[in-house]
Amino acid sequence: MKLKSLCCALILLSSLALAKEPNRPECIAPAQPGGGFDLTCKFIQVGMLDAKLLTKPMRVTYLPGGVGVVAYNTMITNKAKDANVVTAFSSGTLLNIATGKHGKYNENDVKWLASAGVDYGMVAVRADSPIKSFQDLITALKKDPGSISVAAGGSIGGQDWMQTALLSKAAGIDVKKIRFVAFEGGGDAFSALLGGHVHVLSGGIAELLPHVEAKSVRVLALFSPERLSGVLASVPTAKELGYDVQWVTLRGYYMAPKITNEEYNWWLEAFNKFHQSEAYKEQLKQRGLFEFKKTGKEFEDFVKKQVQDYRVLAKEFGLIK
Repeated sequence: MKLKSLCCALILLSSLALAKEPNRPECIAPAQPGGGFDLTCKFIQVGMLDAKLLTKPMRVTYLPGGVGVVAYNTMITNKAKDANVVTAFSSGTLLNIATGKHGKYNENDVKWLASAGVDYGMVAVRADSPIKSFQDLITALKKDPGSISVAAGGSIGGQDWMQTALLSKAAGIDVKKIRFVAFEGGGDAFSALLGGHVHVLSGGIAELLPHVEAKSVRVLALFSPERLSGVLASVPTAKELGYDVQWVTLRGYYMAPKITNEEYNWWLEAFNKFHQSEAYKEQLKQRGLFEFKKTGKEFEDFVKKQVQDYRVLAKEFGLIK
């Protein structure tokens, strides 16, 4: 038995020894620059270099389309053996898989790699908006849901829509009557808010944090379990305002399905080291994310459980049969 264990250990060490750093490390952000996918890629573009886990700069490339669908399909088909590339994803990606928006592909068709961290949902308005508080928003929606336009990254059934639907349900409002304006990503949705084209933004707090600090937007409520610190310390949670709505956004990375175990293990080991580094903690702070460290099989199991949970939620809102 001991001999067998020793052999297995030697094989594993041998496999890791064969793994080499990618020649052209790349992170694909499945949207236009400026949103959550971009943030997720830059998290490791800067962090892994600072942690000295990459000796070559990582490039970030943008592949918008279907809020992650085009990138997902590309990794499975055109880049199926490309071990240079990791692709950013979020809970919205998993929700799209759960609702069938990825067509014939599902959660079993890529290699899930590692987490970056977690983000929390929020609802915000422009700094000069006549909607001064969360209760102002609820009152306006109850009076005339069609009078308020809500911008979000992703279409109906996406995570930004879902957190709006959960809030509407808690407030006794028909979400189908709200003017939901879908954009390809959070960056475009934010631009629409600043341009005065929509009244409200539903999204994740991490991608909005720089604009909160610049005081160009006002966050009305957070969908976090408790209040956050720093510049958001004064922002109430929906729960404390009487609406028990929480939305946690997972941000992480997956890889192509046909890369070798050695190639996958190189990235896996890099992420395990990154999660223990000071550079990881610094990136969490800079990007407005919160610690959540899972890699490899543990991460894969977590992701697949999330997809199953989202299928149940999607059925509740009539998004799938």
